[in-house]
Amino acid sequence: MDVASELDAVASALDRARRILFITGAGISADSGLPTYRGINGLYNDQATDEGIDIEEALSGEMLRSRPDLTWKYLAQIERACRGAAPNDAHRALRAIERGAPYVLVLTQNVDGLHRAAGSENLIEIHGSLHHLRCTHCGLDEEIVSLEGRVLPPVCPECQSVMRPDVVLFGERLAEANLVRLYSEMVEGFDLVFSIGTTSTFPYIVEPVAWAIRSGVPTVEINPATTQISPYVQYRFPMRAAETMRALLARSALGLDCGD
Repeated sequence: MDVASELDAVASALDRARRILFITGAGISADSGLPTYRGINGLYNDQATDEGIDIEEALSGEMLRSRPDLTWKYLAQIERACRGAAPNDAHRALRAIERGAPYVLVLTQNVDGLHRAAGSENLIEIHGSLHHLRCTHCGLDEEIVSLEGRVLPPVCPECQSVMRPDVVLFGERLAEANLVRLYSEMVEGFDLVFSIGTTSTFPYIVEPVAWAIRSGVPTVEINPATTQISPYVQYRFPMRAAETMRALLARSALGLDCGD
């Protein structure tokens, strides 16, 4: 089957589906100008930090506790790389599908907040968001637009303790509430599962796709790179997310427009 025929088939499945799951990784934000490699939402690629340690160590929960200045140095670099980025056509397409289809859930690994900025509402940010800070002592929550002009590490306005980003750092556990919600959604089941721009290395990212494959539910991977799920999905598009989602919506009987 050629690419056009596969796009037609997926668009038809999209029109028929009652419950759709989109799993997204850093690749969906590539057309917004964000990096897709190593670190939280990208930024590093097989190179040590200025201090000669791996980025995973610098961005770990243990390092945040012992050297918050060091962890925040690299968190700030990541936030700066994301600053000013806007949702692209792929983010907008998922928003449009959520508005037009009976039920859509977006499960994202990204901490850049672009799905939320695009208007997606039924969203599990499994790794958290860089735009939400939490005090390590009193638990005060703060929503931020950016870190520009902030003293680093940022301190709590109430108790002057160090604030942390509400993201899952290396070596930390996922938020239990997010996992409970994900697995309850899987119990309900899905009619169509997409994997977009993720390397599919985490078990909780692979598991919904594996479930769909075992259950005979159509699966779609959109990723220029080959991943461990590539040989098993029903439809695979080795393309960028924005161009693929534009092509799908152009074929959809829902009459969706990713630019609205």
